[in-house]
Amino acid sequence: MSIDYKLLGERIKIQRLSKGTTQEHFAEHMNVSVGYISQMERGITKISLERLAAISEYLDCDMALLLEGVNSNNDSYLAKDFDLLYNQLSAYEKKILTLLLKEYIENRK
Repeated sequence: MSIDYKLLGERIKIQRLSKGTTQEHFAEHMNVSVGYISQMERGITKISLERLAAISEYLDCDMALLLEGVNSNNDSYLAKDFDLLYNQLSAYEKKILTLLLKEYIENRK
């Protein structure tokens, strides 16, 4: 199994920011250094299941929200993130993206 820790870290950062807390406050609560939080959010540090459970509890979000689609060997890899981004586009932008994606698929090697 290949976990995309960068994607996991980005999701943790998004949840932290939506909670309105700083890396410093988050680090203090988790009893780790600010550097650890920074590395975790950038996907440099691997996170244990126990730590992830504590993170999701602190951020008041389900672990599934953080983990869904982070296995790069899974068919649903990045699907949730793609859907979130896609849904932010206008109808015209969706059409452009679809045309670009079709062209890419037809011409990839």
